[in-house]
Amino acid sequence: MVRIDSHQHFWRYDATRHSWITDEMRALRRDFLPEDLRPELNANRIDATVVVQVEHSEDETHFLLKLAERDPTIAGVVGWVDLRAPDLPQRLEYFSQFEKLRGFRHIVQSEPDDRFLLRDDFCRGISLLREFGFTYDILIYARQLPAAVTFVERFPDQRFVIDHIAKPAIAVREIHDWARSMRAIAANPNVFCKLSGLITEADWNNWTADVFGPYLDVVFDAFGADRLLFGSDWPVCLLAGSYDRVHQLIAGYLNSKPAAEQLNIFGEKAARFYGLRVDHGLTAH
Repeated sequence: MVRIDSHQHFWRYDATRHSWITDEMRALRRDFLPEDLRPELNANRIDATVVVQVEHSEDETHFLLKLAERDPTIAGVVGWVDLRAPDLPQRLEYFSQFEKLRGFRHIVQSEPDDRFLLRDDFCRGISLLREFGFTYDILIYARQLPAAVTFVERFPDQRFVIDHIAKPAIAVREIHDWARSMRAIAANPNVFCKLSGLITEADWNNWTADVFGPYLDVVFDAFGADRLLFGSDWPVCLLAGSYDRVHQLIAGYLNSKPAAEQLNIFGEKAARFYGLRVDHGLTAH
């Protein structure tokens, strides 16, 4: 079984384009490229990855696709396209030529409107993705979950995945409202969830594995092993811990689970959700 990291990032750092990297996150103000990640993948026996956008830019989508052409460990790309654009059908037709482009994401967590996902123009764009076989990654904060529940219910045939378990406020141990909404969104069988981004929602300097147990319990109970995907969120995770610590956090939690469930979460379901074809670290469509 090929092991897949369903969520990581690459960039060539530019202060203007990456203005989201604040002073608090200054450790990320440098290039992060496949050669930087490869030792981490080897050390943790990860064969392939899905690289995910961080900019609202088609240029970045092309940058990631070029990296994927050269590096067989990049099994898929989640890029960006303006889902509200009048010419979206033409843009999706254009992007459908790139075999490793598996889906799109919009950084909804940064939108001032907590109900952004329900905007008519955005929903029109989402309604076109299935025709071209594209997935959609939902990047939100916990407070945006109620709108996300309504959103996914509108598109029962579209494949969705929630990034970073919808970013609950782990640092202050808030869980109840988030848990209720996560169970509601998980009731939709077309919605998956990434076990990613947890440590950066905790106290960066003082977290321990037991802090995450209640949150992992909720998503495991709500989604089951059939709809959960491991993701490192590298290099963003480096703000709070190494790739190895992220991997060990999830592996440790799953240690008591059946081997088949562990295989699902560490590769099988990422391959199925994104439609990846992977073989012993070599990827192709």
